[in-house]
Amino acid sequence: MQRTDPDLVADELTQLTQFLDYHRATLAQKASGLTREQLGTRVGASDLTLAGLVNHAALNEDHWFGVVLLGRPRAEPWAGAPWESDPDWEFHTALDLEPGALLDRYAETCERSRANIAEAAAAGGLDYLSAPHPRRPDERYNLRWILLHMLEETARHNGHADLLREATDGETGE
Repeated sequence: MQRTDPDLVADELTQLTQFLDYHRATLAQKASGLTREQLGTRVGASDLTLAGLVNHAALNEDHWFGVVLLGRPRAEPWAGAPWESDPDWEFHTALDLEPGALLDRYAETCERSRANIAEAAAAGGLDYLSAPHPRRPDERYNLRWILLHMLEETARHNGHADLLREATDGETGE
């Protein structure tokens, strides 16, 4: 993913999606160029890894922009995952993938998310209401809320990625 600075002046939808794309690209950049072993580096007592973060971000993209926003069924590999026996499955299985396949998974889910966002925006703009939440059917979110939530989620995980990448090979920076 190419990291591009968001426009300084644009409409709200454009700025929200550009900022989200910027943070998506930052996460991909933090995990790029590393071996499977390096993607599995842990810091301190935490089990968190860069591989786990990327896989978790892919799950969140499909969940929020596919399942929640548009009411679509879970895509694979998420649909077939044993969530009842392993609620953190996406973190635990991330290192089963080759680095390229892991980053491709994330890029593909982000591309699906962009298409889902465009579909919802065309149907109702930022006020488009989601399908009922799978676990909380009385709750619905507008597209604006979901974009802000995913922006916050991805940016927060980039902070984790900064620390993990520095611990892995000393690389620092945005």
